[in-house]
Amino acid sequence: MHPVLFQFGALIVPSYGALAALGVLAGLLLVQRTARKAKVPVQHMWNLSVLSLFVALAGSRVLLVAVNWSLVRTHPDWLLGLAMVHHPLLAAMGTACALAAAALYVRWQHMQWDAVADAAAPPLAIGLAFEQIGALLSGAGFGTPCSMPWAVTYTDPLAERWSGAPMGIALHPVQAYSALAFFTIGFVLLMWLPQRQQRGEVAGVWLMAMGAAIYCTEIWRDREGRGEFFNGTLDGPQIAAILLVLMGSALLLKRNLAVIEQGTNSIGVTHE
Repeated sequence: MHPVLFQFGALIVPSYGALAALGVLAGLLLVQRTARKAKVPVQHMWNLSVLSLFVALAGSRVLLVAVNWSLVRTHPDWLLGLAMVHHPLLAAMGTACALAAAALYVRWQHMQWDAVADAAAPPLAIGLAFEQIGALLSGAGFGTPCSMPWAVTYTDPLAERWSGAPMGIALHPVQAYSALAFFTIGFVLLMWLPQRQQRGEVAGVWLMAMGAAIYCTEIWRDREGRGEFFNGTLDGPQIAAILLVLMGSALLLKRNLAVIEQGTNSIGVTHE
């Protein structure tokens, strides 16, 4: 594939970084529309998105430096390659930091968290789809060996150096599977958002759908560095995917119970 999207002399534009940036731009532009549909102040939603993004990047890179501090001390120039390093633990740290920052901002601005989640869901899905296309080009999160006609083979040494992708082996394009699933989820939720019956239902469906997509695509993804649980039955992202489905189910159940209770309380019975 193509870990380098463009090169101008000594300037290298990595595919992963460029596509991830495109996903961020698409998400930021889209969130302005979804904020209006979800009846969330657009300026607050923009601020929340930018803040969460910055904290996620800072948190994941700080973790990377902390874990590799001995290498940084002896080879400070290694810091120049921080953007090229991809790992599931970094993604988890970035997600945790972003959620913490978003929760604090929502509380500070007295925003409705379920409406905020509804507005954020479609842009997040589409942004992650672009990120997975970048991962496909760069070799990050590569798949297992594959004999299908649509298999991909990495031959650029930079894919091995930056992402650990094996050279010359036909692999499942699992990143493309994920991108297709995330695009589908994002577009369906975009259509659904204006028609939602209650706050939180779009976010609940997003959590369940993303969890299901991540769990299934992990079947064809190489597990190196992703952790193994229950004697290798599940990896780390699959555990996270199960949690996402449970969280989405709980959110939808809570919303439905609230509607049922509201409907019951609105019924008045009189006796003569």
